Amino acid sequence: MTKGTARLTFLGTGTSQGVPIIGCCCEVCRSTDSRDKRFRASALVEYGGLRILIDAGPDFRMQMLSKGIGHLDAILLTHNHKDHTGGLDDVRSLNYVDRRAAEIYCERNVLEDLIREYPYVFRFPKYPGAPEWKLHVIDEKPFVIRKDSSDKELVWVHDVGYHYRLPDGRLVPTARRIEDMIEEVEPVSVDNAEGIPIIPVRGMHDKLPVLGFRFGNIAYITDMSSIPESEMVKLEGLKHLTLNTVGYNNHHSHFSLEETLRIADRLRPAHTWLTHLSHSFPRHEIFCRELERLCSEQDIHSVVRPAHDGLVIE
Repeated sequence: MTKGTARLTFLGTGTSQGVPIIGCCCEVCRSTDSRDKRFRASALVEYGGLRILIDAGPDFRMQMLSKGIGHLDAILLTHNHKDHTGGLDDVRSLNYVDRRAAEIYCERNVLEDLIREYPYVFRFPKYPGAPEWKLHVIDEKPFVIRKDSSDKELVWVHDVGYHYRLPDGRLVPTARRIEDMIEEVEPVSVDNAEGIPIIPVRGMHDKLPVLGFRFGNIAYITDMSSIPESEMVKLEGLKHLTLNTVGYNNHHSHFSLEETLRIADRLRPAHTWLTHLSHSFPRHEIFCRELERLCSEQDIHSVVRPAHDGLVIE
């Protein structure tokens, strides 16, 4: 399958509280510039004929509606914090319209938290109307995503719940136990992958292991405060690199602005886009000028700019 060029749309570029923050009257939170209105961090990647969502936080529903998104082939979760997983109940709408279970890719520790935080999804017999998920357990090794087969059509049975329609027309329950909903993903060689290859990138969010993802010439990194040296090689030769930063000063769980500039200069992608931005930074137009000045003064070999909701890169 031809992979083609990756295309990424920033659906949200804000911190866990979004921007504006409830009750805040600072200049950024009062800004009328649409680029200063930030949903919680999330992105849509179109790659190799697939639509892949990265993270589904509390703003998931409005992000889907604002971009007219009615189909997803996969959801990748970077980690288990609520600003990245809090909207997963709303995949119920996609289950019904798309007639497919939501294909969710996450690490084992994230899966365990989902079981605790969404117990009704994993309780049997299932409550009619509970979202239908298929969980794929991944780690930092490359894996592939394939389009779901035609024998996995999801059918709603009134007052009973979802079933799968088999090729012979019979209806069978989607799952009878948790184990039916989970599969371990086999690592692959990217060069010989039969499907769409995804390269996870391991990082640390304070003491919590998290994942970023590379899709061809685009890499999406959020909620990291450090990247092991062994993982940096996965980020070489990029056209676009997305990095998180929440402020100017050192932070225990996020890169500072200075740290993002050092990473950008070391990896030297054509463009570096900043996300997971807080209201600590100035308004978008002012921040752009500030970054241009800093990159010039420090001779940064990458064009560094703040991302904003709705920005498309490819």
